[in-house]
Amino acid sequence: MTLRKSLIFAFCLLALQTKAQVPGFFLKEDVKKAKIPFYSSNSLIILPVSINGNYALNFLIDTGVKSNLLFSKKLGDALGLEYSRRLNIVGADGATSIWAQVSAINTLDLGPVEGKLQSLLVLEEDFFELESVIGVPVYGIIGYEFFKHNPVKINYDEGMIEFYEPGSLKWRSPFYRKLNMAVEDGKAYIQAKVRQKNGPKLEAKLLIDTGANHGLLLNKETSTDITMPPVFIESELGQSLGGVLYGFIGRVDALSIAGLTMREVLTSFPEETSYSSVIKASGRRGSLGSEVLGRTRMILDYPRNTFLIRKGTTFYNPFEFDMSGMVVKKVPNDENRFYVGEVREGSPAYKSGVLPYDEILSINKIPMFIWEMTDVFKLFRSEEGKEVQLEMRRYINNDLTNYSDYKVSIYLKKQI
Repeated sequence: MTLRKSLIFAFCLLALQTKAQVPGFFLKEDVKKAKIPFYSSNSLIILPVSINGNYALNFLIDTGVKSNLLFSKKLGDALGLEYSRRLNIVGADGATSIWAQVSAINTLDLGPVEGKLQSLLVLEEDFFELESVIGVPVYGIIGYEFFKHNPVKINYDEGMIEFYEPGSLKWRSPFYRKLNMAVEDGKAYIQAKVRQKNGPKLEAKLLIDTGANHGLLLNKETSTDITMPPVFIESELGQSLGGVLYGFIGRVDALSIAGLTMREVLTSFPEETSYSSVIKASGRRGSLGSEVLGRTRMILDYPRNTFLIRKGTTFYNPFEFDMSGMVVKKVPNDENRFYVGEVREGSPAYKSGVLPYDEILSINKIPMFIWEMTDVFKLFRSEEGKEVQLEMRRYINNDLTNYSDYKVSIYLKKQI
């Protein structure tokens, strides 16, 4: 063997050893890419993940989070995790204090892709509330680590992730438009244009947040140019580690990403919290959630700071908000039991006498164990004037053995 070949061989061996010692997600086999099917609930990306060879658990793939999370220390203990230190983290509301144990070295198996040397923040208090709003059990979150070394293509139409070996993706992909993407502190940002209904046009730095179920979100406290639309409603905006986030929902005239324009986009305007100072410091004006991202196909290339996007099949579908006036949630267990989390004043459900914490037994005479959460959402956003028949159960003084059943019909009506 010549000296040159020896050096090349040694360099390649060193590269392989170095790769094996770097935390990140990697293809198991020597291929250019691998496909990973995912389950989608309201365009949120859910994958089965095995931790250290244990049985697979549902994890949310979330570009809005830097660290990997496991929602239960009891579960972590059952999986045999080892902990190196204890941390206090702040919830998304900026006020709630949450204790977590750090499990420093783990292997996360996603089928053809494997996460090596992965750290997990394991919450000491069980947090399974996401199931109540997503409709399926979710036990944790995978964030920045999944994206940091490799280009990732997300095809919402087919429910498929394509995970690429670095440098193997063809960059003149047909029909895709290209944007610069900034990756700061483990989070990805792009520039987009927003045409407001009651304010100036915005050139906004927006967080790409695949783990949020809103469409567009604008943080009013970040700029005096962000104004509320003339028509809006007060509502829950989502569930976070800090609890329920509240604010307002309205619409903007248009949202443009790399020249692709969506119109009459539902937009969340959260209340200012103590976490707002962190948002201001990042320079962002808001975020893009699954209701917008799920209408596209996109490629996230963190190493090259590149974002590519094209229209999905639902790109031009109208943005519809709940027309019943109820925030429906699922009881977080294995049963398909649904209840009313909130009733908006003046809405069809409010006028029909439905109250928070009433259980929904059937919709249109179909028992709830047949329904999926996504189907319930679709029905309540479907058609103004549509009649929906509900069979309900009201518990007296929170006593599960003392209740009364009633039936009611509501007629869907647009709120915004």
